[in-house]
Amino acid sequence: MKTLYTKFVVLTIGVIIGSFLFAFILSNMYYQLHLKEQNDAKNTEIAHEVKTFIEKHPDVSMEEYLTSISEVGYQLCVVDQAGTKTFYGAAFRETSLSPQVLERVWSGETYHGMNEFPTKTFVTGYFANELRNSIGVPVKRENNNIALFIRPNIEQLFNEMHILFGWIVGIAFFAAIIFVLISTKFLVQPISEMTNATKSLAEGNFNVQLNTKRQDELGKLATSFQHMARQLEQSDDMKKAFISNVSHDIQSPLSTIKNYLELTAQTEIKEEQSEYSAIIHSEVSRLSTLTRQLLLLASLDQHDFPAMTAQVDIAAQWKEVIRNYQWILQEKELSLDYSIPNAILQGDASMLYAVWDNVLTNAIKYTPPHGRIDITVEKTEDSVGVTVKDDGIGMTPAELERIFERFYRADSARGRNVEGTGLGLSIVQQIIELHKGTIDVTSIQKEGTTVKMTFPTVLPTST
Repeated sequence: MKTLYTKFVVLTIGVIIGSFLFAFILSNMYYQLHLKEQNDAKNTEIAHEVKTFIEKHPDVSMEEYLTSISEVGYQLCVVDQAGTKTFYGAAFRETSLSPQVLERVWSGETYHGMNEFPTKTFVTGYFANELRNSIGVPVKRENNNIALFIRPNIEQLFNEMHILFGWIVGIAFFAAIIFVLISTKFLVQPISEMTNATKSLAEGNFNVQLNTKRQDELGKLATSFQHMARQLEQSDDMKKAFISNVSHDIQSPLSTIKNYLELTAQTEIKEEQSEYSAIIHSEVSRLSTLTRQLLLLASLDQHDFPAMTAQVDIAAQWKEVIRNYQWILQEKELSLDYSIPNAILQGDASMLYAVWDNVLTNAIKYTPPHGRIDITVEKTEDSVGVTVKDDGIGMTPAELERIFERFYRADSARGRNVEGTGLGLSIVQQIIELHKGTIDVTSIQKEGTTVKMTFPTVLPTST
């Protein structure tokens, strides 16, 4: 199996080699398009200077003169009209010339072999040691026409330089590979650490430590990873607490129902049977409420809800909610005042009804007898605000911070044996957020609680 380290090293070395080849091809293109013609012109000028000197100084030995020219870095070839070739300087790798080229030079033309040399992938036009890759000029010597071909001796001119360049390229290449091997190890190391941390998370160990001091993308990734680990740990704790609370809240009423059913079977007194039946009915209602809220929470978590495009008359909904709890209000002798003008919201009717039901239920449960509850609905051009205020037991600041946690119930509520599942406000918050609204809860212990909810009248269109 190829590791990330191996892949990165192979890819980087491939990039280095590819870069060398790409640079080589580009330099060849530059030579073919720009330097080739200039090289031909420069050597043509030199060839004509040699020709002029030979023709103007017939008393000078041409052999000695051409030998001296070859010693300063040129390769030369003289071809007489009989086709005999005489070479000066380093030998050509390829000495063939077409008869047409010779005839052109003998007749007085200049042969531009460098410019006419075939264009190929590599820079052969400059380094090809061939006689046809030269400049040919006609020379008159002792009433004879001869052809003189000349080209720079690249090997002699660059003998030391090409060795130096070869060492530079070789050292640079191998040094680059070594640096890639070392730097890649340091680069891949934090990714390997994250891989191990991922395995640790999969095994349930959320206490992972990564290097978050790096200022690059890997440092940001490590920070995000550790944040994710903390969130997963919190989610795991919440899941365990959720299971524990659900088990307790289901087991408790089931045990009560079982015990009272046994008592009912053992007694024949109708008054006691009636009392036991009422208790059983209360516990069944408690189970029903719990299962209904759990199903609603599951739907919200899975985003299993219809499109919220209905026009909901919240005034009508509030009146129905109040009517359903009228007997409880009368039983506890609570005063309920409300100001609910006609107001329309876009959303899901059943979900919004659940919000009003849960908020009013909490107000009734936590308000002592003879207390007061106020419900106010206020409309603006683009929003509707709903406020439910009671003068009940209230909450401490510490309790207020946790009211939206699932199954959380304030100690003051538990101490007073107030029935509830601890799911109501969690459901309320999710539904309000789903309707792009906000909820704000303020509370003072022993003075009361105020729940203010604000909704846009029209849900923004998602893109």
